[in-house]
Amino acid sequence: MRLLKSNNPFCCLVYAVLFFLYASFNAGYAAEFSAEVSQLESVRHGDNYAFSAGVIYHLSDNAKSALQNGVPLFWNLRFKIQQQRDLLWNITLRNDVIRYRIQYHALLNMYRVRNETNGEITSFSTLSAALESMSMVTDFPELKAVDINPQKDYICAVKVDFDRDALPLPLRPIAYVNPQWYLSSNWTLWPLKK
Repeated sequence: MRLLKSNNPFCCLVYAVLFFLYASFNAGYAAEFSAEVSQLESVRHGDNYAFSAGVIYHLSDNAKSALQNGVPLFWNLRFKIQQQRDLLWNITLRNDVIRYRIQYHALLNMYRVRNETNGEITSFSTLSAALESMSMVTDFPELKAVDINPQKDYICAVKVDFDRDALPLPLRPIAYVNPQWYLSSNWTLWPLKK
């Protein structure tokens, strides 16, 4: 107990090394279960740009178990279009979110996926089919070509955020410290083709 209260530099070094090892282990472990943006596309159709993205969801055993016990899981798919600038921060032209909810209904033996943004509900007999339905996103709002300056460069960005705050209250503290609940992705960027 005296070691914990000590201001000994050796003690601080030991804690720093242990924290670094713990963080490194959890980072590699969490990457196994994170979502992954696998495909990005922007296509110009006449006067508008249409966007689509492909996402792969890697659920951990803890997430699958919670889902089997009736706990709904939520993901927010974040989409941005920004004009790049050299000296100042980028200008955001579009910042949209599509929210998905997946839940297992034991009485029906079905998985239900709800697009919380547009209210569309679909049911599936397997978890893989339900995740597959969430994996291809084509309902991003279109962008008008007149909003794009041909002399400027633009980037599109997509990120998948697992909403741990939407979990039931008793499960939230565990979800913040257990790497099996880090089910989000990093930002994926690609240039807008004009």
